[in-house]
Amino acid sequence: MAVLAAMAFGVEGAAASGAARPEGEAPAAAPATVATPAETGETRADEPECVRVKGAAACVGDDESSRPGVSIEDTRNDRLHPAVEYYLNGYLGTKYVIHNLAREGEIRGSREIGKTITFRAALYKGDRRVKVSRWKTVRDVTKYPVKRDTRVTPAGARARSAICVSTRGAASTCFAEKNTFVFACDTGADEHQARAEYFVGGDPTARYEIHQLAGVNTCGKAEHGDLAISMYRASVFDDDHQVATRLYKYN
Repeated sequence: MAVLAAMAFGVEGAAASGAARPEGEAPAAAPATVATPAETGETRADEPECVRVKGAAACVGDDESSRPGVSIEDTRNDRLHPAVEYYLNGYLGTKYVIHNLAREGEIRGSREIGKTITFRAALYKGDRRVKVSRWKTVRDVTKYPVKRDTRVTPAGARARSAICVSTRGAASTCFAEKNTFVFACDTGADEHQARAEYFVGGDPTARYEIHQLAGVNTCGKAEHGDLAISMYRASVFDDDHQVATRLYKYN
């Protein structure tokens, strides 16, 4: 999961096939709708739904709340940084992560969420996750939910994108910047996980990741509205161990 350049929470934006998965991780799944992990709650119009660990608060709020979309707040001055990990529309084949690399009291996030969102707060020391909250699921919190593309292949992602970068370890990151979207594609028949790691809007304090968990020749997609990608790379991971990567490229 990686380093430098992305977006502040006030603007709109979003953030591999692993056979082995980290402890507490939701299971990888084939491209099909499955049951979401853990707890379900209903959002209220005036207040977001949140989960917390010491040092982080992850929240999902509706369009009229104080925190629309999904957000992650750093609530403690320490050497750790918080992240929100989430799944959209009940689908466990693609996980999204937004790392808040700012400072205590800062909030980062994305308004581009699905009809259903399952999320949790996490704390990281560098690229190592050290603590997580419980999972929480909320539904119907946005008027314009992101829909899940079904059966997007790496070839299809390349055809729809303006820019692509690939690793030898068989992962690719592709994106286009008209109504900006990003694909993370698994192009290798192995037990490793493809990831797109990138920043948007020229902001170095929020890193976005797409972890494609569904297997070879599948792609996960994130949307970022009118925000441009500023830095990006493709990587391959075995669990949380990086197997292969490209250097970050500037867009």
